[in-house]
Amino acid sequence: MHYNGIYQVMAMLSNNSRNVIGKNIRKFRQEKGMSQDRLSKFADLSLNTIVNMESDGNPNPTIETLNKIANALGIKVDELIK
Repeated sequence: MHYNGIYQVMAMLSNNSRNVIGKNIRKFRQEKGMSQDRLSKFADLSLNTIVNMESDGNPNPTIETLNKIANALGIKVDELIK
């Protein structure tokens, strides 16, 4: 999925669907045996960002943030939003 497609998907997501992103981040992170702190370091993001996303405190992450997280987890961005 290219960036324009992701922007379109993000624009269409409801608040409930956005909650899926945080749940998916947690799921993939735990599957890889990573702590939130380690993911934040691998993604070059603050620990607070990861904690907020997993707890639905950041309902509108930027594509850059999603891309960093996906890369750190070794997955594609679209896997975070399914």
